[in-house]
Amino acid sequence: MKIYHYPDANILERLCRRPQIGRETLLVTVRGIMEEVRQEGDAALIRLTERYDRAVIDTVLYPEAEIAAAAAFVPEMLKKDIRRAADNIRRFHAAQEGGETNIETEPGVRCWREARPIEKVGLYIPGGSAPLFSSVLMLAIPAFLAGCEEIVLCSPPRRDGTLDPLILWTAAECGVRRICRIGGAQAVAAMAYGTGSVPAVFKIFGPGNQYLTAAKQLASMEGVAIDMPAGPSEVLIIADQSADPAFLAADLLSQAEHGPDSQVLLLSNDKDLSEKVLEQVRIQSAGLPRADIVKESLGYAAIVILKDIEACMDFSNRYAPEHLILQTREAKKLSRSVRNAGSVFIGPYTPESAGDYASGTNHTLPTSGFARSYGGVCLDSFRKWITFQNITESGLAGIGPSVERMAEAEGLQAHKNAVTLRLKHSARKK
Repeated sequence: MKIYHYPDANILERLCRRPQIGRETLLVTVRGIMEEVRQEGDAALIRLTERYDRAVIDTVLYPEAEIAAAAAFVPEMLKKDIRRAADNIRRFHAAQEGGETNIETEPGVRCWREARPIEKVGLYIPGGSAPLFSSVLMLAIPAFLAGCEEIVLCSPPRRDGTLDPLILWTAAECGVRRICRIGGAQAVAAMAYGTGSVPAVFKIFGPGNQYLTAAKQLASMEGVAIDMPAGPSEVLIIADQSADPAFLAADLLSQAEHGPDSQVLLLSNDKDLSEKVLEQVRIQSAGLPRADIVKESLGYAAIVILKDIEACMDFSNRYAPEHLILQTREAKKLSRSVRNAGSVFIGPYTPESAGDYASGTNHTLPTSGFARSYGGVCLDSFRKWITFQNITESGLAGIGPSVERMAEAEGLQAHKNAVTLRLKHSARKK
């Protein structure tokens, strides 16, 4: 990890930038994949799965019997743990229900809004070296709570063409029945355009690498909604001298092991903290199974020493991290200064891992600075709000003349006439 002591504005600006694959090369590759799927459907999915995942499959949809059989490979204690996490996630997201407004803006003019579920949604679950069954909980639970009618789940297969039993069992436990063993940009294309096995959906959810994110963004240009541009995982920690270096190192490593492109930053006003944390990183990383990935990720990581905690928070708000950890003496008070972050973890006993799995909040969060304008997945992510209005005859008599004059000022005579006709009709009745 690089250490910066009181860096100037240019270095801070550089630290805010996330590394990216060449944009044009990336888009050309992803467009090609998506066009193959659009043209050839399932045949392209099978071919692309062999090309990119090196897995030979004969069907895209996972057989129901094999989904059911996966339960035998999941330890009973882990099933209890997953169900406990599911209960907390369900409880937190169910509490987000409501939000309907029904008001009379003026006499005889009533306006309200009602939520309706998005009928068809696609859930992308990363696989590969770390099959993220926890993402199934984070996406499937609010989808079912919202009332989505059709839910399709896509995840890349292992080399033998199977999915991890934990993904299969968790999906079945959450009620997902349509599971497809496809990954990457081709999975996004399948959900966007539809194939023989994969239905086209109205909105696509789920985290992934820059290829997946690019595919989601391209799909959104063709009328398919996406949750957010969620790319490689990232964490930013703000700590003072009260923080335990071992805790800080553990939190840094927990993000670094996601992948070699994970973003890891520690900010502090304590110049003595950096060496203590680095020593703990060396000690704790030595026995990690994913040590090679951690080492590569930490090569891009940084510890930044700034003049005070306020300066740390100012940088954090500019950086807009996916995960923000506050380990300071007055962490709860400091949290009121957060303007841009995906999810915030307050105090020494609130590891980011808890939010990833079981505290109840959602771990599908904006990355790459998108926390400046996006929030994480929630119940409303799976619904849309429809506004309604009902105006009485007397209500239109009151508001109508204002509408007429405004429409006329914009040069929209037909808009004005739609009101004028009604007002004259009311006048004739009297």
